[in-house]
Amino acid sequence: MKFDYAHMNTAAGERNTPTAKFNSPNICAKIQSLREEAFKRQIPTADDETLNFLMTFLSAFRPANILELGTAIGISGAVMLDVCKTAHLTTVERDPLFLSEAVENFNKLGFADRVSAIEGDAGEVIQTLDKTFDFIFLDCAKVQYVKYLPRLKQLLNCGGVLIADDVLLFGWITGETPVPSKRRMLYTHVKEYVDAVTRDKELITSVINVGDGLAMSVKI
Repeated sequence: MKFDYAHMNTAAGERNTPTAKFNSPNICAKIQSLREEAFKRQIPTADDETLNFLMTFLSAFRPANILELGTAIGISGAVMLDVCKTAHLTTVERDPLFLSEAVENFNKLGFADRVSAIEGDAGEVIQTLDKTFDFIFLDCAKVQYVKYLPRLKQLLNCGGVLIADDVLLFGWITGETPVPSKRRMLYTHVKEYVDAVTRDKELITSVINVGDGLAMSVKI
């Protein structure tokens, strides 16, 4: 299946962090096989360090209800379901080809009865959701993160955790590397999100130097 959306092969990691060499996830063989195929096809797929952090955190946190914005072909969702054996995943993807393959993968892995897969724009879908969540993984259009934040806070249970991926943007946000002129708008919107969650009085947030950067926020 061919997709319109091109990404990059993230098998070697999204950023060269000092800790990446220590953080390799122990993923089941079936999911790892799907990951490797995704890497080859340059489909958006979390790198080792990001997935390892998610697996470690979720092994301790054990959420019952998970919301994922940005399904791609279901790799990160499958990893979360594999770690959280009784959790239910609601996952949202706007690309119908991605979502179709994700559903197929969930079925192959035996997760179909624990997944609600929704096709649509994340910003529109989250306005229609009528349940709350213990854990939200935000990994869709980066420029929309700050726009989605007020609604995501409403959807998050007290004590729940929101993790936003890719918030360091190849080191642009920290100043490690210069921001390309064509990416100033993306930089600006992601920086707005980081500023918003770190200053929000209803959240406790840490920005974590893992993968391409994670912002982990707890609703208090």
